[in-house]
Formats: sequence, C-alpha cells, structure tokens
Amino acid sequence: MTSSYKLKVLLCGPAGVGKTSLIMRFIKSKFQTDYKLTVGVDILTKDVELANDNICTLSIWDIGGQERFSFIRSTFYKGAAGALLVFDLSRAATWDEIKNWRAEVKQFAGDIPFVLIGNKLDLLADVGEVIDRDEARAYAESQGSEYIETSAKDNLNVDQAFITLTKKIVGN
Repeated sequence: MTSSYKLKVLLCGPAGVGKTSLIMRFIKSKFQTDYKLTVGVDILTKDVELANDNICTLSIWDIGGQERFSFIRSTFYKGAAGALLVFDLSRAATWDEIKNWRAEVKQFAGDIPFVLIGNKLDLLADVGEVIDRDEARAYAESQGSEYIETSAKDNLNVDQAFITLTKKIVGN
C-alpha cells in the first residue's frame, strides 16, 4: 500500500557550516563554491521515495545561522517533523555550538527526530582532525539519534543524511 507524507524538515546550525550547500547538492545535484549568506530562511522541496512505495515530500527549511537572526528563528520551527543539525568538521567552534542548536530546536519544535551532521569532510585532509568525531557520534547516540559525516562538495553521504532523517520521522 502506497503512503504519502508531507514533512517539514529543518536544516539548522551555525553560520557557514554548509547547510545551503547540502540542500543544493541534495535537490539540484550542484555545488557552488561561492558562499551566499542565508537571510532568515530559504524553503525548498523534494520528494523522497522510501521502501514500500512511501513517498515523502520534504519541505526543507534552510535556517540562517547568524546570531542576528536568532530573534526570528523561533517562528520557523513550528510544525517541523525533524531536523538536520549541521556543524563544520574543520571548525571546532561550530561543534561547540551544536548543543545550543539542539536546545533551541527542542524549545521551539519539541523533541523531534534529528540527525547530527559533520559536514565538509573533504577539508579534513587540509586541516587535520579538529573535532573529536567519536564525541560527536557518542553525543548523537546519547540523544537517540545518528551521526553522519558529509561533504556537499564531494557529494558524500548527502542523500543518506536526508533519507536517514526521513526514515526516522516516518518510523516514529
């Protein structure tokens, strides 16, 4: 039996971690090298087909990570079914902020399913290990979630991240 779902998914995390690049890679199979600041929120949609012919229409809300947008962010969380929490594997400060993002999502959207994303895996060859990746994995597991490392540039695990979150939402 075919089922169809319409799901609001949040993409949250500090500024410059690659949230917009992940969406562009997932939806348009493109990677842009020039950085464009997300002002407020951008919304894009994509259908995802799961097993048993379940079709999920994802409405993906790319939430601007700059601190100056924090006063309006809470309005974007309402009705969200799940979230990708994204940090930059090459910038330790972005990992330090993830628990605040998790708390913000919980406060305004409830205890929705999420997947923790360590993005920009492609940069680690240049900068080396700057984050304890086992700590990130352990944090996700302690929150009943999963940890996935991605590279929007190299198209590594991007689809998997969105599909894993979708399965977590539909499975609930």
